[in-house]
Amino acid sequence: MTLFEFQHPVLFQHCDPAGIVFYPRYFEMVNACVETWFDQEIGVSFNQMHLQLGLSVPTVLTETKFHAPSHLGDHLIFQLKIAKLGSSSLLLQITVLCEAQIRLTNETTVVLVDQQSGRPTPWSQHAQFNTLTHTHS
Repeated sequence: MTLFEFQHPVLFQHCDPAGIVFYPRYFEMVNACVETWFDQEIGVSFNQMHLQLGLSVPTVLTETKFHAPSHLGDHLIFQLKIAKLGSSSLLLQITVLCEAQIRLTNETTVVLVDQQSGRPTPWSQHAQFNTLTHTHS
């Protein structure tokens, strides 16, 4: 799979009074990147996943390193790639850049969960994730 890029401007709502991104807002932006990736690259929107298929992909582990601050008006580029595909888990590596400077690196593990049982379910049992399983097996 190629590197997925997601662009996100830093808006006033993301910043503290000094005009610097308040760190929890990065996690909202990371989630927006992951949600957009599922929709555009895998072909399954969160709407379809959650409301029609009865599935979800909760984050079970996330590790982030903040390299440099981002400021109001910056245009961030989120680069997402799959680091590891498990039977029901997915390790994603996300690098956030602004004008070629690394602002943040993140590794997030999500798990495909059946909402009714609350238990992990294999990607391979759901035809909607064929793109994911065939390109990373």
